[in-house]
Amino acid sequence: MKIRIEWSYLVLKTKQSFFMKSEFMSVAHALMLHDDLEKTGRLKSIDFYDEQDTTWTKKELLKFLKQFETEPHDVKAYIDGGFEKETKNSGVGLAIYYKQNHKNWRLRFNDTLELLEDNNEAEYAALYLLLRQLEELGVHHQTIQVYSDSMVVVNQASGEWPCYEEHYLAWLERIDQLTAKLGLTINYELIDRSLNKEADQLATQALVGTKIEATIEKQA
Repeated sequence: MKIRIEWSYLVLKTKQSFFMKSEFMSVAHALMLHDDLEKTGRLKSIDFYDEQDTTWTKKELLKFLKQFETEPHDVKAYIDGGFEKETKNSGVGLAIYYKQNHKNWRLRFNDTLELLEDNNEAEYAALYLLLRQLEELGVHHQTIQVYSDSMVVVNQASGEWPCYEEHYLAWLERIDQLTAKLGLTINYELIDRSLNKEADQLATQALVGTKIEATIEKQA
């Protein structure tokens, strides 16, 4: 999670107060800046805001920082969706990498869906199921990195392209709602299919009936 600070600062000579606003920074740096400003004795008021413009108190930020190492963080996820025109069956695959309790973890998950309309919709379903998995893991109020080889999903979900297809819009609405609920900021990155082999394989395995859900510790 990134935090920005807004504060009012009193200039002693003129008795005037000035409003100032910082760039986004880590929670730890935001708390350090707060303490430095407080030591001057000229801090009139201060407010903390996250990337969703939600306000936080210092007490809440300290609690968040204390819990941070015990909760999943530094999340990177690879997603993929596959679609069979003949059966209209879809397979989705997720490979989620994260840190927790000073260890590195990988979660692999796939699933099968029915009655989707095309491959891009399967890619959207993969993105939504990723968020559902992150919700189960307890990932919230942080920035996550999502890698996909779908140009349509990456550009539409990030807001770079408009979306006019109704069946995509329905997924986008669900994705936006869940993203907001979890307080997440998603950085999307379009990657070559050759770099998405793990998620692609999971989606393919789902289409042939091989279901996978496994979490293992990874060496740094």
